[in-house]
Amino acid sequence: MEPLLSALVATSDSDSLLERAFAEAVERTGDNDEITTRLLDAAYEQFSRMGVRRSTMEDVARRAGVSRITAYRRFAAKDALVEQVVRREFRRYFDRFLVDIEQAETVADRVVLGFVSALQAIRHNPLIGGLMSAEPDLVVPSIVGDGGRTHATVQRFVAGQLRREQHAGTISAEVDVELVAELWTRLSASFLITPSLVVDLDDEEELRAVARRFLVPMLDVPAPDPAAPAG
Repeated sequence: MEPLLSALVATSDSDSLLERAFAEAVERTGDNDEITTRLLDAAYEQFSRMGVRRSTMEDVARRAGVSRITAYRRFAAKDALVEQVVRREFRRYFDRFLVDIEQAETVADRVVLGFVSALQAIRHNPLIGGLMSAEPDLVVPSIVGDGGRTHATVQRFVAGQLRREQHAGTISAEVDVELVAELWTRLSASFLITPSLVVDLDDEEELRAVARRFLVPMLDVPAPDPAAPAG
């Protein structure tokens, strides 16, 4: 398995990279020593500029200003370095997301913010968005060809956010949060994998309008049909 794929998907006995990134953001863990931080910064720049396949541990060590031996002491293989640098980018997204949703006044605002920020954060991230453009055969299979594990991780995160809204009384307890999260996640993944010729994914206002028109109404519980038979 390619390193980025193995970093993104969950294995049978461990959390996925996305789950670990979110846990680190919530718990404020994952800080690194100065050398490790330099290597992660260098790897981020190297992978963003040259891609994963064309980069070596030696390239990263040289860019970080450390010896190859020092780099391998921190990361036994390139796979491990790829995993940690990608995880750090997802953690940065979750850090920003958790701050932003606290400032949103309504559940509708939080839905719109989550949809827009997720698409733009990934598309505009020099590393992750760049890899999706330059090396889609590394990233796309991790989304569509891993047995649904990456999708399931994101779906669980979204469903968890919706359950918090239910517990807070901001959406009805009758909303099927699992199904809504499934539909939202599939819609977002589709936009990321197959750029739209109808919706301008770089137009924040257009994305907000799409979210308010189509996503927010999914949280409304339809009124009972008076013509439907009882029981």
